[in-house]
Amino acid sequence: MRRTGRGSCAALFLFAAGCRGVYSTLDPATREAARITTLHWVMYWMCAAFFVAMMTVLAVAVSRQRRSETPEGDRRRSVSVAVAAGISTGLLLVLLAASVVTGHANVAPAGAKALEIEVIGHQWWWEVRYPARSSAHDVTTANEIHVPVGRAVRLQLSSGDVIHSFWVPNLHGKKDLIPGRRTSQVFHVEKEGTFRGQCAEFCGYQHAHMGLVVFAESPRLFEAWLDRQRRLASEPAGGAERHGREVFLSSPCVLCHTIRGGGAFGHKAPDLTHLASRTTIASATLPNTPGHLAGWVTDPQSIKPGNRMPPNILAANDLDDLVSYLRSLR
Repeated sequence: MRRTGRGSCAALFLFAAGCRGVYSTLDPATREAARITTLHWVMYWMCAAFFVAMMTVLAVAVSRQRRSETPEGDRRRSVSVAVAAGISTGLLLVLLAASVVTGHANVAPAGAKALEIEVIGHQWWWEVRYPARSSAHDVTTANEIHVPVGRAVRLQLSSGDVIHSFWVPNLHGKKDLIPGRRTSQVFHVEKEGTFRGQCAEFCGYQHAHMGLVVFAESPRLFEAWLDRQRRLASEPAGGAERHGREVFLSSPCVLCHTIRGGGAFGHKAPDLTHLASRTTIASATLPNTPGHLAGWVTDPQSIKPGNRMPPNILAANDLDDLVSYLRSLR
């Protein structure tokens, strides 16, 4: 009995945790997610009411003493079955209509003033681009998306390798990223917050560690963030940071990563120009702290086995200075 009670409490706790928080379809932050949540509750309560009604009828039928078979009794039973089938069909048609209406509303055009963001899925991280009229003002980041509240956002989704699926439950439904084909998703953020996303299509060994974070913020804060992201990497301020840059430029890191203004022009891995401004690393797998960053640089395979980043064997002072340099890239 104690084990059963503990198990029930744990199940209730997990259910409650899944119903609230930053990773939940039941806590919508956009009008599109709100429509999906409303559709969920319509389906839930209609199915629950029908289930209770059917179980009640079944319980009454079982509890009654069986009567002798008569033509009249057969006719009543046939009518009851036909009525139940008709009600079931009607409910299914209502749910189908509600689903179609919701889907149609959620693919409405965003308008000419929508913020365009390109999201490219890779094994196993997200490349995020904010294109501008001039390529010199383009912004490229990774695994974190900033969007302004009160403005339409259009995501242009594509894949660099296999099929991925972009899913931030608080913002919208799932959308596949298909190699060689561009898809899009539109949403209107209505409240500020931080929301967790995840790849929702199995894409390989580290599929479960392909997360992302979306920051919905005021237009003023968003424009300030975007302006900082357009700048080149800051120059090292001290001897340790200067030595750290030398370590970076003389290591295999420079072959894959870009640091705009820092002499690195790789295009196979996340752009590190403003790495220190991000809250996480390794596609939202680890918090962006000096210790986790040092561990990721030296032995990424122990954290995300199978990822494309090789280990880097560095002397202790070289590693410390490299981490200091990377932490200065704000």
